[in-house]
Amino acid sequence: MIDFHVHLFPDNMFDALWKTFYKLYGITILYKYYYRQCIEYLQAHNVHHIVYSNYAHKKGIAQWLNFWNRQILDEFDNLYCFAAYHPDDENSLVHAEEIISHQKILGIKIHCLVQEIAPDDERLFPLYEMLMDKKKRLLMHAGTGPVGNEFVGIKRFRSLMDRYPNLPVNIAHLGGLEYAEFIRLLDEYPNLYMDTAFCFWPQTPWCYNLDINILERYKDRIIYGSDFPNIFLPREDEINYLRELNLSDDFYNKVFRENGIKLLAGSF
Repeated sequence: MIDFHVHLFPDNMFDALWKTFYKLYGITILYKYYYRQCIEYLQAHNVHHIVYSNYAHKKGIAQWLNFWNRQILDEFDNLYCFAAYHPDDENSLVHAEEIISHQKILGIKIHCLVQEIAPDDERLFPLYEMLMDKKKRLLMHAGTGPVGNEFVGIKRFRSLMDRYPNLPVNIAHLGGLEYAEFIRLLDEYPNLYMDTAFCFWPQTPWCYNLDINILERYKDRIIYGSDFPNIFLPREDEINYLRELNLSDDFYNKVFRENGIKLLAGSF
């Protein structure tokens, strides 16, 4: 199995994040594991390749985070990363170009909700152009679920893709809550992929709610992700629910492994 949506942070940042989740949303994280524990847990649960990200929630920390990313990428095998970026940092593009030169850095993570940066914010345009030039990818939280603000949603993301139709983007959380609108983009933009993180807990109001045949139709462009450890329901519940949909073996093989292998191919 390949998990294409994991979060790893330095321990003190995890502590701050978990306190923020509870303060803002009343959410208690189920797996309060620091980064070493996260890696050990996932490896013990059949995850052979871990693709994680972290993000700069404010100006001035991306370079520090990326220094930490280099350290743990060099320490652990089968670990890959979407690095941190903030457009208001001094020399932000220079630092971004430097970090993505690392073989195990797949690209850059932009968390539109948390960073309060819209996908079509012109401050990000030089980053997008550099990622395309360097043949790296973007991981973007651009959807409205499970919570949203004025920086997320299909309108702002479509505006981005209209400008950069060849931009290679992994859309987090299947674009939820606007599942149908985001999934339709796969027909228009060949370099888009979508991950499953946070979308298949049947007991939540934001669970994927479209025809399951749509998943089968786009099985070549969907990758499994868990959002681990920043979740408040059991990780296995999503995996089990996906299995219970009784999709084809080809779907499960592609979503849980083969599509991820394809995206990682340049890093092996």
